[in-house]
Amino acid sequence: MTLKTVELVTAPNPTVAVIWMHGLGADGNDFVPIVKELKLEGCPAIRFVFPHAPMLEVTINGGRMMPAWYDISASEFGRDDDEDSVRSSQVDINALIEREKERGIAADKILIGGFSQGCAMTFQTGLRYPEKLGGLLCLSGYLPLEASFEAERSEANKNIPIYYGHGLEDQVIPVKRAQQTLALLQKHGYDVEWHEYDMPHSVCMEEIIDISNFLKRVLA
Repeated sequence: MTLKTVELVTAPNPTVAVIWMHGLGADGNDFVPIVKELKLEGCPAIRFVFPHAPMLEVTINGGRMMPAWYDISASEFGRDDDEDSVRSSQVDINALIEREKERGIAADKILIGGFSQGCAMTFQTGLRYPEKLGGLLCLSGYLPLEASFEAERSEANKNIPIYYGHGLEDQVIPVKRAQQTLALLQKHGYDVEWHEYDMPHSVCMEEIIDISNFLKRVLA
């Protein structure tokens, strides 16, 4: 089943797609307002695709049903993520990439990104995807399923441009957790543009400007 999405195009006949995943408990509408804040005038026409995560019972939240890319049982992020639901969401996001290719957008003009759990799914999907993608936008998250990363990472995306931002005052996913992911990626030679911000588990205007500059550079 294809995930339901919210879509926004910056101009007719887009030649670039950005698939952007929300965080735990939010939905695809969460980051729609960010598009106009990015001020992408002068860039090629972009289709932003904001998928809604499936409804899952989330153990850390007392088993309540909510939009979630995967189940978490404690706060050891990336150490206790439910592998089955991570991989199921990876399949769903891969299907969205395939749909953009069917709509005529080349794989290397498709970027994926996300916030928090959406960031984790960006790493999970983008770094394992078999064709070269255009870039990754990774906000306030971490690399899940680290144990299988070495064996599964894609040769096609070893040089993919990666924007990675995190708040120094993040009390949901501590910046130290993100720095561990950063170190692992750098160890494997990935090109990571790393940013730290004086903010909690959120997005700030400084980060929006940095994302805009990253997109303009990658799409130039």
